Amino acid sequence: MKYKDYVDLNFKPSKNDLVCEFFIEPLGMSMREAVGAVAAESSIGTWTETTTTKQYVERLAAKVFEINKNNVKIAYPSELFEPSNMPNILSSVAGNVFGMRNLKNLRLNDIHFPENILKGFKGPKFGIPGIRRLLKIPKRPLIGTIIKPKIGLNSEDHARVAFNAWVGGCDIVKDDENLSSQRFNKFEDRLAKTVRMKMKAERETGEKKVYMINITAEAKEMLRRAKLVEDIGNEYVMVDILTLGWSALQTLRNEDFNLVLHAHRAGHAALTKNPKHGISMKVITKLTRIVGLDQLHVGTAVGKMFETREEVLENCKAIKEKMWNFKPMMPVASGGLHPALIPKIIEIFGNDVVIQSGGGIHGHLLGTRAGAKAMRQALDAAMKRIPLDEYAKSHKELKVSLEEWKK
Repeated sequence: MKYKDYVDLNFKPSKNDLVCEFFIEPLGMSMREAVGAVAAESSIGTWTETTTTKQYVERLAAKVFEINKNNVKIAYPSELFEPSNMPNILSSVAGNVFGMRNLKNLRLNDIHFPENILKGFKGPKFGIPGIRRLLKIPKRPLIGTIIKPKIGLNSEDHARVAFNAWVGGCDIVKDDENLSSQRFNKFEDRLAKTVRMKMKAERETGEKKVYMINITAEAKEMLRRAKLVEDIGNEYVMVDILTLGWSALQTLRNEDFNLVLHAHRAGHAALTKNPKHGISMKVITKLTRIVGLDQLHVGTAVGKMFETREEVLENCKAIKEKMWNFKPMMPVASGGLHPALIPKIIEIFGNDVVIQSGGGIHGHLLGTRAGAKAMRQALDAAMKRIPLDEYAKSHKELKVSLEEWKK
């Protein structure tokens, strides 16, 4: 088969086809040849006709069935893919095609999975419903923080910062993505000390608290750490999904720990930031949900991250929309957030969101505890539909925060 043979604009995908939406810019070939090349090289074909291709193989060819300027839809028979093997799927539809000489740009903008493929994956164990049951917070957004400085504190100081954030009003405290088990803050020591502080904060506040400790590591070590977390009675872990890899994520989920799995997207912009090349965050969101994590950073549309409101809303749709029988994931907004932005975050996300603030809490002029109070006060005001400036008149911590961030 030649590249052009993979294009059939009269083709109708079946319910068992996996469908990808690409943005394609050719270089040195026609659009029809370019889109056929992507379909061929991501399924059964190559740059030349071969003598080894049997007739029965041709039924597995991907088909380009829609071309709208540079936007293309390609259908893949599900038989192309090994069941329950996300790396295999991505090696096909998002593999060598990105390196083809005759493509100036290629971006995987969306991917649609048939049910017969989805059934091979577990999806989230907890998702939004399980997280809300765990925290006993049925409606409002969740307030979280990331320990700052992001790396360098010893385990005792790390635990003390976490405690101050919890008693100030945070529901969640998270390790930063590059804190693992360095000499100055060993994993086991940090886990034991921070969980003790979490339990103390729960006694003092009467509220359920969450510690998301980073278990990202080589796969066997990651599983060992997850078991330590489960055995000590902590309910959450976090992993850096892209640096860890889809195989390790499936392994973690398939172990079926009684742990909520938080997905950090460190490194995603290498794939997602260029609107003409790479892989969209919406695709990463879908993949993360399918393999079975419970919550995921999806951008903010405000703060320091680059995504637009429209992109964030697309990610939120992917995280919650009907997808076989998978639970919806909890979206996480994080990156340059502070109390003044909480009403805008709620306007964008609704109540099902974790609002995570690092510098916006620990940068408070009165310290971490006051910074956490300011975030909680801003949330209380927003839920009551009271303007923050008005609420701040009787809430010192919020007032100081608003004055600081207005600068």
